[in-house]
Amino acid sequence: MSDGLITSTGGRLGDVKVRRPRMLSPLREHLRDTMWFAPTAGLLGSMLLWWGAAELDAGIVTSLRDAGDYDGIKELMGIADDAKAVISTIGSAMMTFIGVVFSISLVAVQMASGQFSPRVVRLYVRSRITKITLTVFMATFLFSLLTLTSFDSERDPRLLTSVPLVESVLAMVMVLLSLLLFVAYVNGTVRMMRIGFVIDRIARESFRVAMKQPTELPVDTARLGPETARVTHLGRAGVLRDVNIARAVRAARRQGVVLRLIPRIGDFVVPGTPVFTVHGGAAPSRRALGYTVSVGVERTFHQDLAFGLRQLSDIALRALSPAVNDPTTAVQALDRIIQFLASIAPYPLGALGHRDRRGALRLVQSVPDWTALVDLGFTEIRGAAIGNPQVTRRMLAGLDDLLLLTPEERREPLLRHRTLLAQAVERSVPESADRTFALRPDRQGIG
Repeated sequence: MSDGLITSTGGRLGDVKVRRPRMLSPLREHLRDTMWFAPTAGLLGSMLLWWGAAELDAGIVTSLRDAGDYDGIKELMGIADDAKAVISTIGSAMMTFIGVVFSISLVAVQMASGQFSPRVVRLYVRSRITKITLTVFMATFLFSLLTLTSFDSERDPRLLTSVPLVESVLAMVMVLLSLLLFVAYVNGTVRMMRIGFVIDRIARESFRVAMKQPTELPVDTARLGPETARVTHLGRAGVLRDVNIARAVRAARRQGVVLRLIPRIGDFVVPGTPVFTVHGGAAPSRRALGYTVSVGVERTFHQDLAFGLRQLSDIALRALSPAVNDPTTAVQALDRIIQFLASIAPYPLGALGHRDRRGALRLVQSVPDWTALVDLGFTEIRGAAIGNPQVTRRMLAGLDDLLLLTPEERREPLLRHRTLLAQAVERSVPESADRTFALRPDRQGIG
């Protein structure tokens, strides 16, 4: 896998102003998809904190000894002896807490994968409260062990070099913080096991992706000029997760060409697959385009406009399966699909352009067009909704709302899905009264 740094042209979605993503945003997104980075950083921070506290404890003992206050050193030794038993208990208890956190996380992930969709598991992997809780627990455990090593067996205050008083206080503070985080973690995990919260998280991630899309009109690829070269993928096979837009734009500017990304974000690419076409000159060097594309084992939200609709559709399909038979969950997923489509309806889709600082077009990136997004949101659910009037009524109401909100040129796929849904109900529902009921638009399905 090759990772790179990306920036994206800012824009607006609704009334929300979008800032240019920070330069480290792709790296941050990739690290958020891992479980090792935060705990590792916490362990390193714990070691640095212990080192600073140990130096402070040694400084306190040195100042008291220089002042000849040996009685004060003895008092500190007594306090430290009392704290040693507490620190030992903390060290052993934290491992139990860590085991509980892992157990709860695994149960939550298993339930989410079985009830919702395997693709929503990444929400749990990216959960901040889970990572913070695990990080603080492990940091507290390590800090307690390091503090135990600071206890000196020397009983003569004239020879004593350090009393881990500050370290003991910090260890207790970290325990209190761990307890508070454990409460927050349990609350957050219970929330993530609720389908409404999961669907809301998916919708929010989808909106963040949509807000990062360029807002200028789509690029007419026919006006890019003849194709002069192609750049192929030489890395491992996998899903195209994101593209280093900043690096690709710089490489195209230096070469004086325009690059067009052939695969869409989320496509599976294999070695030898053409990734860029070059227009206007020779292709940039492999070195200039190094770490431009990031390939992984699964899709991510970072630049994938359609991934949210894919997850919402999967949740609705699983809810409508005979094994689950939960049309209310399908309606909740439809609510967010309709919300997302209504939000992006006025905005450009298709071949979007990225420009350099001088305003010259340097990179053309394909995103799903309006028809593709509508088909992704409705086709599979429409096929599974027959026989569930709650879902058909909600879908019809949503299509009617979208027809009112979308521009004239984007209404054709919506009308097509409405017609196909009505025809499917007419064919499948024998009773006239049931057909009439199933084809009556209702924003709550069956309120």
